[in-house]
Amino acid sequence: MLSNWNKLVMLLCSFVLLSCERDIPVVEAIDYNPTFVAFDVPNRFPTPNLPADNPLTEEGIALGKKLFYDPILSGNNTLSCADCHFQSKGFSDPARVSIGIEGVLGTKNASAIINAAWNTTNFWDGRTISLEEQALGPVTSFIELHSPSWEQVAQELMDNSEYKGLFKQAFNTDIIDSSHVVKAIAQFERIIISSESKFDKFLDYEASLTPSELRGKEIFNTEKGDCFHCHSYPLFTSNLFHNNGLDPEGSMDNGRFNVTNDPNDKGKFKSPTLRNVELTAPYMHDGRFATLEEVIEHYNFGGHNSSTIDPLMKKVDIGLGLTQQDKTDLISFLKTLTDSTFINNPEFRP
Repeated sequence: MLSNWNKLVMLLCSFVLLSCERDIPVVEAIDYNPTFVAFDVPNRFPTPNLPADNPLTEEGIALGKKLFYDPILSGNNTLSCADCHFQSKGFSDPARVSIGIEGVLGTKNASAIINAAWNTTNFWDGRTISLEEQALGPVTSFIELHSPSWEQVAQELMDNSEYKGLFKQAFNTDIIDSSHVVKAIAQFERIIISSESKFDKFLDYEASLTPSELRGKEIFNTEKGDCFHCHSYPLFTSNLFHNNGLDPEGSMDNGRFNVTNDPNDKGKFKSPTLRNVELTAPYMHDGRFATLEEVIEHYNFGGHNSSTIDPLMKKVDIGLGLTQQDKTDLISFLKTLTDSTFINNPEFRP
């Protein structure tokens, strides 16, 4: 049996413990419960290679869209990603070359963001593989958003109570850094999908093509127009790099060579998607062609020969020999790739 003294000691200890418990602050558990989103692969499209470490969530996509349209990522808070990627233009830039926050002219026309989930590389020269990696560059680029550093961008987001909450919901993090920003932007870009053009509906027996459009389709998909090698259905891009004879030897842009240092890659650029091509003028990596008519004239002429000209440019120096009617029909077909649902989709708007 316990002595009276031992009982007193135990009683005093109990009071001390109860007193200590009252001084311990109560920490409520954060309920991190993101809503995962299944990636809906359109009919006839291949399955994209999505990163396992950045699954799509409603919270991540919403955050990415907000960041995409917010000039907070730029050095002087005046320019956003959307200022060079307009939804009405198929998320491309109608300017020949993009203009940075200080009026500095770039050297390339901003690539359209269309079905980017299927990209195997990004930028005209393919210098990045993932969309996450692609989003890193423009924020600090001198000719684009030109923020002094990613650390400064992260701090500005940390100082914003709304963004702190949104990053917590999307990634369960109290510390915002560049990796979280680009993951969110990449999630939004992956859902920017175009698959409901007139031509898609034609293949689904939901629309018919005019005689001119059908003739253009035949020209596009045969050696007569020779378009299909680099722009085949359903993505209308090969995701490969080609020298399509824009310039003669000695005056061409280095292109892919700047990434690989392979002399055989000089003058090569990634084939862009032709989906919504009616809306994505100007054309080519440097925006040199203002109209589809000019683009077709280039290929009809045959292109400039050089040591790195693509073997697919089989009519270099001699031309395709398209008639005016052929050119009209080909443009008619290209316009069937316009997706009005895509450019008006409210899910892509701020």
